[in-house]
Amino acid sequence: MPVISTELLGAIRQQYRLPWDGIHGVSHWVRVRETGLQLAAQTGASAVVVELFAAFHDACRFNEGLDREHGRRGAALAARLRGTLFTLGEDDFAQLQEACIFHTDGLLEAEVTIQTCWDADRLDLPRTGVAVDPACLCTAAARDPAMLAWAGRRSTTIGPAGEGPAPF
Repeated sequence: MPVISTELLGAIRQQYRLPWDGIHGVSHWVRVRETGLQLAAQTGASAVVVELFAAFHDACRFNEGLDREHGRRGAALAARLRGTLFTLGEDDFAQLQEACIFHTDGLLEAEVTIQTCWDADRLDLPRTGVAVDPACLCTAAARDPAMLAWAGRRSTTIGPAGEGPAPF
């Protein structure tokens, strides 16, 4: 059974306020998921938490610009859907919540799964025209020059939904 079911993705999409194929939309989530899973294989992070983070971290944005509370709203959405559209143990859920709530705060110190989530999101910054500063990444796996180059290329070449890999 996939971590992100069709039903879960549908529930997220139903409440999503921005363009589905926008800068913070599903193509970004797909890249964060794939990058996060590659990092998790090296860091030992929980792949399930990484996948759920990819789907929830930007799911409740009100705009494509500054929206300081969107991570907290994404965490609240995950809390509402937990138990009906996905299951997750208490410790993993606490990590998902922390990863979502603080993903735009520039923090570096956290449990490795949370760090992996943050790095996966930060490695997709080139899609916005912002270069990734390795000093702002949490894990050695994310700072690896090959990972930085791969993620940078991917963030600017995989476009709107329908282009690139299937979401989740």
